[in-house]
Amino acid sequence: MNTAWILLLVAGLFEVVWAIGLKYTQSFTRLLPSLITLAAMMVSLYLLARALRTIPVGTGYAVWTGVGAVGTALVGLLLLDEPRTAGRLASIGLIVVGIVGLKLASP
Repeated sequence: MNTAWILLLVAGLFEVVWAIGLKYTQSFTRLLPSLITLAAMMVSLYLLARALRTIPVGTGYAVWTGVGAVGTALVGLLLLDEPRTAGRLASIGLIVVGIVGLKLASP
């Protein structure tokens, strides 16, 4: 895996941080969670922009949002006691298959 793909993966992980962080900002009325969320947003977007120097934008954006969606859903399932239904798990699996497919089909 080259550097751009690693940057993209890390960008997706920071997307998970800010997506979960939004829950704790209480509409950006709590200072520390808001600062952490905003910092994670900036890092995530910066790393995405760096990755898109070499990864096609459609592929990069889809993988970035996919990693963020899967990561956020898993945090919800594992740490926030969200429902663990077969349909939800299958849907998360389909997103993972799509991410892997995009990686395998990319130059």
